[in-house]
Amino acid sequence: MLVPMELSRILIRELNDFQVIELREVLPPGDGQAAPGEPRSFPIVIGLPEAQAIERRLKGVTIKRPQTHDLLASIIESLGASLESISITELSEHTYFATLDLRTREGELLHIDSRPSDAIALGIAQDVTIYVDDEVIEAAQEPE
Repeated sequence: MLVPMELSRILIRELNDFQVIELREVLPPGDGQAAPGEPRSFPIVIGLPEAQAIERRLKGVTIKRPQTHDLLASIIESLGASLESISITELSEHTYFATLDLRTREGELLHIDSRPSDAIALGIAQDVTIYVDDEVIEAAQEPE
């Protein structure tokens, strides 16, 4: 089952080779009687350029020339498709696997293989939903 999640924080330390983003489960609104449970969350280690791209897009910072994620967004739009969602579908040997879920102008849903960091950098500016497979969330929370 795919669970909606959101980018809850990004930790950038420019002196490190790796950066961290954290995803947190989006809980459905309560029914007014029972308090919702504690949302699950987990970190994903990413590279500095991807972290900077995510931060730049979160802050709405524009730059003179398009970066890779800007280019990809432009290509998707030019082809008449739209980014519908991002899905993180697998965790294998400490590596997360994701897809860009694109809707073509004909209505077909395509799942394009992507690194989660690239998918999030692309989707954050368009405010698309991030979905994570429930098994991935459980695996990410297991102690190593």
